[in-house]
Amino acid sequence: MIQPLAYIHPNAKIAPGVTIDPFAVIHGDVEIGEGTWIGSNVTIMDGARIGKHCRIFPGAVISAIPQDLKFGGEKTTVEIGDYVTIRECVTVNRGTVDKMTTRVGNHTLVMAYSHIAHDCLVGEHCIIANAVNMAGHVGVGDYAVIGGMSAIHQFVQIGQHVMVSGGSLVRKDIPPFVKAGREPLAYVGINSIGLRRRGFGNEQISGIQDFYRILYVSGLNTTAALQKIEAELPATPERDEMILFISNSRRGIMRGYGKEE
Repeated sequence: MIQPLAYIHPNAKIAPGVTIDPFAVIHGDVEIGEGTWIGSNVTIMDGARIGKHCRIFPGAVISAIPQDLKFGGEKTTVEIGDYVTIRECVTVNRGTVDKMTTRVGNHTLVMAYSHIAHDCLVGEHCIIANAVNMAGHVGVGDYAVIGGMSAIHQFVQIGQHVMVSGGSLVRKDIPPFVKAGREPLAYVGINSIGLRRRGFGNEQISGIQDFYRILYVSGLNTTAALQKIEAELPATPERDEMILFISNSRRGIMRGYGKEE
């Protein structure tokens, strides 16, 4: 159902079963998948690629040009997966020449007033709570939960299955499977409840706990801790993912609680 009071550019590609409410504006270089609902006063600009069965609530602006003075008008996109919910007044900006896209994965919930900047890559099944502000080039792994009113520095990477406390200032990378809280932001344990909900067994969770005991509690620096981990802990998919994440960190990982930066 497409209301006559909505404006839809004739070049926009709208799949069957899409609902577009009054006063929505859909620009020309836009694709919207079947079963998606576009609420009143939503603006979807050139470069938007929106999947199936999404819900985009009033006031959201999808695929506006980046708030980046280096942007040169290159043809870039926003890619929204399937079954994504984008609540009121969310803004998701197009990519730049860096990645050429900004992406929000399947089954992700982005709550009201959040901002996802250019070249961010948000995984699947994430929850981005109210008024999270995400600067450019941020990466967020699958099943991550970002608490409301958090601010994430550009280029920060957040691992999968992470939980970030509301109101956090995220200046450093957050490795997978952990909880992050306090100020300055620090490791406060592993996300064991979330991991159990998602089918991780006791042996997997115990292995993750052993990893972070060595990394954050042993008193070793990061290089020495990783050497000890590789020497003493058996290889598992979780262990190897954590090692790879930390080894590839460009900004450095967040500190352990009680330690100096």
